Amino acid sequence: MKFSVERDVLAEAVSWTARSLSQRPPSPVLSGILITAANSTVTLEGFDYEISAHLEISADTTEEGTILVSGKLLAEICRSLPQAKVTIETEGSKVTVTCGRSRFHLATMPVADYPTLPVLPEIAGIVDGEAFAQAISQVIVAASKDDTLPILTGVKMEIEDDLITFLATDRYRLAMREVSWRPSTPGISTSALVKARTLNEVAKTLGGSGDIKIALGTSSDLIGFESGNRRTTSLLVDGDYPKIRSLFPENTPIHATVRTSDLVEAVRRVAVVAERNTPVRLAFTDGQLALDAGTGEDAQAEEAIEAQLDGEEITVAFNPAYLGEGLNAFSSEFVRFSFTTAPKPAMMTAQKTIDGDDEDDYRYLVMPVRLPN
Repeated sequence: MKFSVERDVLAEAVSWTARSLSQRPPSPVLSGILITAANSTVTLEGFDYEISAHLEISADTTEEGTILVSGKLLAEICRSLPQAKVTIETEGSKVTVTCGRSRFHLATMPVADYPTLPVLPEIAGIVDGEAFAQAISQVIVAASKDDTLPILTGVKMEIEDDLITFLATDRYRLAMREVSWRPSTPGISTSALVKARTLNEVAKTLGGSGDIKIALGTSSDLIGFESGNRRTTSLLVDGDYPKIRSLFPENTPIHATVRTSDLVEAVRRVAVVAERNTPVRLAFTDGQLALDAGTGEDAQAEEAIEAQLDGEEITVAFNPAYLGEGLNAFSSEFVRFSFTTAPKPAMMTAQKTIDGDDEDDYRYLVMPVRLPN
């Protein structure tokens, strides 16, 4: 096998494929990237039984063939190469990477031992890449990072006709985002539980490349995403996701609207003195939001910013990390807090203007920290 390709093209392709490889592969061959050169196209594949990656790039192919090499090592080599055309060719049981005056020799692994990548399920529909990426970035902040609770490390995708709803929770906050898409079959109704880190990777790498095809078979335990020359599949998370939709309140008599950027900065400053598991308190009054953290003889901080309140005055307290991460998920100029009572969870939604209606296609629900009487 022998082919040549531009350094940046190869480095980016190898880096993307290597992301699918396990840090602790159950078999040595699963640490490798399978590279096939044929008909002016080079295909790179990675697989770890839970997630797979498939990518095609154009190249000057001199000799066709297939090799299996260490993905991590190849990625490191590609990142270190000078800006010049790269040639990869086999020499016996080794492969040589040449770029300018740099030359590397890598051992190959037996191609016959490499498993066959899973077949992409049937394409269920198409979603705008940017809308998908934004939705995922907003929802995954609420997904659990505790691998002892695998179900909560996933994001629930509920599909009803032309609407996808993404749901995530770690038991202390919930996030829900709705996105329109173009289903292949009108009236489709299905759901899937996908690892949050998988969706995050897909959003980051495919979100900026136009439309994303979502492949989801009714009888398959796989989900697939395809855009341009890239394709990835992932095993679905097995288990029953908690029914969290009902936790979002239908009636909220108290609403408060704050400029998002002002509150993000205020929370960041006040939280400096908040020790571990110490909340930030928010007191909403007519025209003002007062924030404070710290108690007793410890360091304390206070700040006040403008706010518009509709309903009774209310004082609540939140974990500063949960509050800050939720606020940073909003790109709107204003954010609205909706309350039932102080001990109940608070719902945050986007608002374009101080006097406008909120936009509930994205909802972030955060549990308050109980204040002493």
